[in-house]
Amino acid sequence: MISKDTMLFGSFSKNPGNRGCSIFNSAFKYHDIDAIYKSYQVDDIGDAVLAARTLGFRGFAVSMPFKRDVLQYVDDVSHSASLCGSANTIVNDSGQLVAYNTDFLSAKDFLSQGDIMTRIHQCSFFVLGDGGYAGAVTCALNDLGIEYTQVNREVWDRVNTIKESVVYNCTPVSNIPLHDSNFLIDCLTSTETGRKLGMMQASYQYFLYTGKRLPFNCNA
Repeated sequence: MISKDTMLFGSFSKNPGNRGCSIFNSAFKYHDIDAIYKSYQVDDIGDAVLAARTLGFRGFAVSMPFKRDVLQYVDDVSHSASLCGSANTIVNDSGQLVAYNTDFLSAKDFLSQGDIMTRIHQCSFFVLGDGGYAGAVTCALNDLGIEYTQVNREVWDRVNTIKESVVYNCTPVSNIPLHDSNFLIDCLTSTETGRKLGMMQASYQYFLYTGKRLPFNCNA
């Protein structure tokens, strides 16, 4: 039952969805944690962070296009967020808002998998996009010592020429017309790789929020 002691968590986005609500509220129930999680549509991340401070949120996620701007409104920045220059997870640590980048952590874990790493060493690597999520992915690639070529909207036509490569889509664009010889890692949660990445980063978020492991298969 929701009470005055129920902890508040949520996410702030231009286009909120229900996936985070489903994952975290199910996990809270599994671990018998008195907390709720809700997605919020916001237009100003500064106002949203102020509201979270005022209402005593214990933590919240930040989605596009606020991942870089949110760093202006927190009290401390973790190594992962500082490295990437962006954050997607904020934790309230005794009144101090601390920024983390679990996109970086999950991308690094995903790319470090044996079968993925084997493909990477055999092919060229392309990153599509240059937004906040792309920044987290390129930081992971740099940390792993993997060379890559970044493709943004100014040279988007280059997508049509990529063959026999690993391509990491870090944009909201779906059904990208890639050649069949490419191996696609897609961040969109409507795809298999996107769902895996989403669960992996949610697992990091849940641990930051609660100190517990997400009670679901993060490769599902």
